[in-house]
Amino acid sequence: MGKLIYAANTSLDGYLEDADGSFDWSVPDGEVHAFWNEHERRIGTSLYGRRMYETMRVWEDDDWLADEPAVVRDYAAIWRDTDKVVYSTTLDAASTARTRIERRFDPEAVRRLKAGSSSDLSVGGAALGAEAFRHGLVDECVLLLSPVTVGGGKPALPRGVRLALELLDHRRFANGVVYVRHAVRSAA
Repeated sequence: MGKLIYAANTSLDGYLEDADGSFDWSVPDGEVHAFWNEHERRIGTSLYGRRMYETMRVWEDDDWLADEPAVVRDYAAIWRDTDKVVYSTTLDAASTARTRIERRFDPEAVRRLKAGSSSDLSVGGAALGAEAFRHGLVDECVLLLSPVTVGGGKPALPRGVRLALELLDHRRFANGVVYVRHAVRSAA
């Protein structure tokens, strides 16, 4: 059975994006990128909302990768090798390989997907992540806290959901980013 892992880069004050929708403050350096590569290697299926999918699908294209460092090119290969489920009512078709579109988020279907998976799954994006948390589907929460406050924007964690967590791991990177990994124990 696979675990569903919510993973995100976040500002120290808890936002994925600032009030203008920017997340340029969270672009990883080589060390952090290598960490994400290792994290993503364990993921067999990624669940995305439409906006997160549209952000991530850049990894399907080789044109811009030629001059990028090896760690960036490696991430592209990892992303391409992962199955993707995109929840969208507006996308007509997927523009990337190994991708299927679902019209609605069905918690029971996600439970079945987890139960039948031999590898972990990830959920990405604030709205879809919030739904997964609300339905008790998230097993672990992985956050990389960037040493910046943005004062507002899109929250990394859902509002109105209280959870009991257990710290499983942590690490400090040379650039000041702090990694924390928590198990979701129960609704508090």
